[in-house]
Amino acid sequence: MSASSIELLGLIAGCLTTASFIPQVIKIMKTRDTSGISLVMYIALILGLALWFVYGFRNGQASIMIANGITLALALVILGMKVRYR
Repeated sequence: MSASSIELLGLIAGCLTTASFIPQVIKIMKTRDTSGISLVMYIALILGLALWFVYGFRNGQASIMIANGITLALALVILGMKVRYR
């Protein structure tokens, strides 16, 4: 596989995993129910996503930075709603 094919593969994978958070954000916004969301899990996830973003930045990997940056933003929204709607 060429480098551009590998980057494309990373972008597709990133889009799919990032998009998986959107239904959760929408559901919480509609219901304001976060009882099924683990606070500790989301804190760990956010830390991991931030580290992956830094990793992608340090290695110049756009697919890692974009996917983890957007997922980080969505996870922060979910975490914010978890704290707000307790």
